[in-house]
Amino acid sequence: MHSLQFTSESPSDGMRERDFTLGDVPGVLWSPTSGPDRAPLVLMAHGGGNHKKHPAMSGRARLLVTGHGYHVAVLDAPGHGDRPRTAHDEAEIADMLRARAAGEPEGPIIVRYNDHLARIAAPEYHAALDALQQLPEIGTHGPVGYWGINMGTAIGVPFVAAEPRITAAVFGQHWPDALAEHAKRITVPVEFAMQWDDEHIPREAGLALFDAFASKEKSLHVNSGAHKEFPRFEADSAARFLARHLGRPGERVNG
Repeated sequence: MHSLQFTSESPSDGMRERDFTLGDVPGVLWSPTSGPDRAPLVLMAHGGGNHKKHPAMSGRARLLVTGHGYHVAVLDAPGHGDRPRTAHDEAEIADMLRARAAGEPEGPIIVRYNDHLARIAAPEYHAALDALQQLPEIGTHGPVGYWGINMGTAIGVPFVAAEPRITAAVFGQHWPDALAEHAKRITVPVEFAMQWDDEHIPREAGLALFDAFASKEKSLHVNSGAHKEFPRFEADSAARFLARHLGRPGERVNG
């Protein structure tokens, strides 16, 4: 297993921001500037075409770090952020742009490409969790949450399905095609969000993925509007959901 190496540290709007590498995978860890010796960890994954410090990531992290005292970590997905694109990445992106220009559905291409990325990224998140839990401020006994929308869901569903250390997860805005079988193995509490008028993901597809989760506690949040009109207030709801299940900093779970 690669060791986690911190490469820089700086303040970030009331948070402690530390860049790190895990092998050749870059990531960022946001933490409280002060608080109990230990606090829960939330792993987040960014959307397609974005990166680990995209405003959506730093904004969600701020809700969890300054609002609840948690640690939040994000990795750059393969071919995103500080990671170079491969020939496969370039070919898939070109295929998506071609479909968009021709007015053809992009969904089948995105599902295929995101599934490819998830096969690489999910093991990286397992390794990141191993490494982050070695930090004294996180530890091996605290609860761990996951939060990923769009491509973050494509990565997160197979990751959470295979990761018993996850306590609760937030997903949304994705097709069920490559994810439903994984979702059937997820039993932790889930909050799932979708757009009722999504021009890319038919509402039947979003509902099918939500239905596939085996969780006894799962909440469906549906808002009117197109794909990119996903309301910001859903981030507040997701943060409250995770806080309900991860508890307060300083609490210990399973010893």
